[in-house]
Amino acid sequence: MTRIPLVYPAHPLLQITRPLRLSSMAAEAHANSSQLQPENAPQTLADYPVPLSPPPPLLSKNVELNRALTASSKSSIFSLSRNDVLFEDEWLIAVNKPQGIYCESILSSVRKLLSPDQEGLGKLQEFHLSNRLDRDTSGVTVITKSHKVAAKLVKAFTYHMVKKTYLALCVGSVPKWNKIIVKSGHGRSKHGAWRVYAVSDVGRTLPGGSYVRDMETLIEVLSVDGKGCSQGPLGSGKHEENTIVVKEKSEITSCTEKLEVLVRAYPRSGRTHQIRLHCQYLGIPIRGDVKYEGVCEWKDRIYDGHELHAESLSFEHPITGHSVLIRAPLPLWASEALSKVHL
Repeated sequence: MTRIPLVYPAHPLLQITRPLRLSSMAAEAHANSSQLQPENAPQTLADYPVPLSPPPPLLSKNVELNRALTASSKSSIFSLSRNDVLFEDEWLIAVNKPQGIYCESILSSVRKLLSPDQEGLGKLQEFHLSNRLDRDTSGVTVITKSHKVAAKLVKAFTYHMVKKTYLALCVGSVPKWNKIIVKSGHGRSKHGAWRVYAVSDVGRTLPGGSYVRDMETLIEVLSVDGKGCSQGPLGSGKHEENTIVVKEKSEITSCTEKLEVLVRAYPRSGRTHQIRLHCQYLGIPIRGDVKYEGVCEWKDRIYDGHELHAESLSFEHPITGHSVLIRAPLPLWASEALSKVHL
């Protein structure tokens, strides 16, 4: 027996009108969201600022992944000793962070160092990282011991009242300058990588809703291929500083002859990967910094991380008002490079 499906005529009172309502609500929401967009918000990807530094090389993906896994393993068992403490008082503690350790592990290790039995756990929870170094950057790391001190020191960093010096061993073309100031924009590209942007793009919206921010670094050459550069002390007037205001892609191309270039960097802003990006833009990427075109293998040696060291921090103490200068011992690569300069 064949079953004949029953078809009921639609009653006019039972017709569903909700989809029409939802469509009108969606259109209204879209209109409202458009009104909330900033006036300078790009409408298409083509309207966003164009990064002027290249994206990370393809080979860097696997290298960075392996480095991250290694660092995670090392960080999980890492512990500080009293020999790592560079400065300490009632309000602050500064330690020498080694290469290949995450800052979060430094923070937890400081807590254990100061209170092995976890006594006064409430106060330990107020500990705060004042400056965050990249995983493979070594050097001075400052930790505050209370929320009040943290707020004051964060403000000092935000308003560029903290002076910082870094050492970096680069491999690239020989610079035609002794000292140079690089001014550029800084932000994340559509793929999430930090990139250099033109100064004229500062303030413009990027994919994801962030903005291009200003970035400035003073860089001086200390040696080229182990030979020191004859120059006076910083600010002496000898070898006047050049200034690059970034407007377009770097004209420096990768050369066949690459030499080791030791530099000291003075970041005047505090952007993520700032020195690494500016060294890349200048054609002297940091040795081992594969993410920003640095050599991974050099003179028959493979490098496990980039060679960048936070040499010193100086600032006004947030409580006492006294001047504080904190220096970190040099890693082996830096001490060897500097020893050649002073020969």
